[in-house]
Amino acid sequence: MLRSKQRLALLLVSLPIVIVAVALVYMLGMGVLENEPRGFWESLEWAAESLATTGYGSDAHWDHPLMVVFVVLVQFGGVFLVFLIFPIYLIPFLEERFESRLPKSVPGMSDHVVVYRYGAAVATLLDEMKRAEVATVVIEEDAAQVRRLMERGHLVVQGSLDDSSLERSSLLAARALVANGKDDENAAVILAARQAGFQGDVLAIVEEPYHRKPMMLAGATAVFTPRHILGAALAARASERISPRVEGAQVLGKLVVSEIKIGAQSALVGKTLAESNLGHRTGISVIGQWVEGRLMAPPKADMKLERAGILIVAGSEEAIQRLGEVCAGTTRLRRTGPFVLAGYGEVGRKVAELLRDVGERVEVIDREEGEGVDRVGNILDHRVLEMAGLREAQAVILAVDSDAATLFATVILKDFAPEVPVIARVNQAQNVQRIHQAGADFALSISQVSGQILAGRLLGRESISLDPKVTVLKVSSSGLEGNHPAQLGIRERTGASVVAVERSGNLVLEFGPDFRFLEGNEVYICGSVEAMQSFVETFPQPAPRRPAVTG
Repeated sequence: MLRSKQRLALLLVSLPIVIVAVALVYMLGMGVLENEPRGFWESLEWAAESLATTGYGSDAHWDHPLMVVFVVLVQFGGVFLVFLIFPIYLIPFLEERFESRLPKSVPGMSDHVVVYRYGAAVATLLDEMKRAEVATVVIEEDAAQVRRLMERGHLVVQGSLDDSSLERSSLLAARALVANGKDDENAAVILAARQAGFQGDVLAIVEEPYHRKPMMLAGATAVFTPRHILGAALAARASERISPRVEGAQVLGKLVVSEIKIGAQSALVGKTLAESNLGHRTGISVIGQWVEGRLMAPPKADMKLERAGILIVAGSEEAIQRLGEVCAGTTRLRRTGPFVLAGYGEVGRKVAELLRDVGERVEVIDREEGEGVDRVGNILDHRVLEMAGLREAQAVILAVDSDAATLFATVILKDFAPEVPVIARVNQAQNVQRIHQAGADFALSISQVSGQILAGRLLGRESISLDPKVTVLKVSSSGLEGNHPAQLGIRERTGASVVAVERSGNLVLEFGPDFRFLEGNEVYICGSVEAMQSFVETFPQPAPRRPAVTG
């Protein structure tokens, strides 16, 4: 029997005895000390009312000191009794009754994924598995967390490693086990699973990189460090030296590819690409737009130009300069200057390491002094930002460990230097949208990173894209001569778009009704890596060609 049931049974037995005993003493005292005899039922009523603190019936005055002392003691005893009954007897009983209904097993499951311990690192994974119609079972010890997961529609087993929860989650029939506890817990879970005879994949998420080898020795199939991968993704988004926004752009001859930020006051905000008529007005071609960390490419005529969106444009240097002159409120992103990095924890150190490895200048701000920290201070302090040279920075990278601090810092930074892009590390996936709304140009959560990695492994995906790109490729006009791009249906057939044609040393960016490809033209096409491959297969080139950078 549960301890709370034993206590409740004791209460139900002892409470009537106490009431009767108090009633008998009261009946005796009223007869002997007060000379006002009371019957048993009258005394019982008084005892019940006094102990329950609901009243005292017709008796409200006593003369004998002993009787007064007795009544006072009963009154205080009643108050203490009420406050003791609920926390000691009733609440534990109700809690255990409720917890007894939490799921303890999921019999009959097969080909599912077992996740040991819920957390930010597996939140996106559960959603990915749900979309792929792959069942998941979460083993979670915390009762409150179990209830929250059940409310979201997830299958959960309440338990810990010590109470056969792996067996009760039908592990032996599962396709994989994901260990998401602390590193020592994960090692114990992996060993227990292998000792139980589980032969499927075991994927472990580790906090410390040097624990990778011990996890593999314990029996893990693969070990991941999402914080390091998150740091790499943030560094890649910050520096073109690590990950060019537009692949192949280094060898595009007269074509210049640049990123243009649309300011909040720009006349372009809210217009569609067709309404803006940027090609006719400036001579550039829009090949994509970044909006809240998402790449919209190739663009369509009805694509809206968003406030704080970042346009990827192609054209001559003169045309890109003209864009800034014609369209007030647009700013060309800076490609020189330092990167200001706030936060030097595990993620921050990885970001700084990768940026410095490719020759970027990094100004690290952290609250605590240490090796690699350039400036000790608070990212919210304007004096610290001035000394770090934030206004001349290529971007500021927020790698602090609190989403609330990241949100507040984003607001401060956008007020201090609105033209400097903010790249933010986020812990909880649900906060990504909030931080984008605060002004961040790119935000990525550890949940998104680990979710994509784990889902890719479990669902057999061959590639995972944490940072989508546009690829620009320069090809010859072989096989295109004498045709208009629309006649060939290049976009419909391959997914690639023609953005410019170079002929006689000049760039052609508008393709009117009379335009035709001519022999010897150099053609610039853009799209995804898959679109480039499709173009080359559909319109074979006379000799193998490849962009300078491939992804």
